[in-house]
Amino acid sequence: MSPQKRRAIAFRACFTGAVLLIVFAAFGEAVLGFIGISMPAFRIAGGILLFLTALDMLFERRTKRREDRIEEDDEDETDDPSIFPLAIPLISGPGSIATVILLAGENPGAQGLATVIAVMLGVIAIVLMLFLSAGMLERALGRTGTNVITRLLGMLLAALAVQFVLDGLRGFGLAAGV
Repeated sequence: MSPQKRRAIAFRACFTGAVLLIVFAAFGEAVLGFIGISMPAFRIAGGILLFLTALDMLFERRTKRREDRIEEDDEDETDDPSIFPLAIPLISGPGSIATVILLAGENPGAQGLATVIAVMLGVIAIVLMLFLSAGMLERALGRTGTNVITRLLGMLLAALAVQFVLDGLRGFGLAAGV
């Protein structure tokens, strides 16, 4: 992708992730309760989404699809990863959503909510800086280095996804001691 398109995707992903996390920090328990979703069910669903993303990273399916589309049309807008998988579930996934809900619940009131949001925005700013430096990192690592890192991070993401599913099962009382 061109540097301009990468920057636009980075900003869109971080903005979307931040908005979602702010909504969940402010109204998370009420939103999940209103639609009848328990935190364990939310963790399981998020874990499954993360696992699917990890499989794409491990087996290079997403990279191959992206390269095929680049050959077809260099400026194709259909392959915009800013919302999925970047904003959801990687930036504002089950772990971060559960964290902001729990932290906002532990720190009630406007000041507690403002503190949680400020810290979250600081983390999002770090994510944005890393996204913006991705082109430089890609050039430094080269194709082989990028493939190795992608596979390694895909494996770690798969393990994290399984942990989310296990935590969700434990929340239902189905996976005691795991």
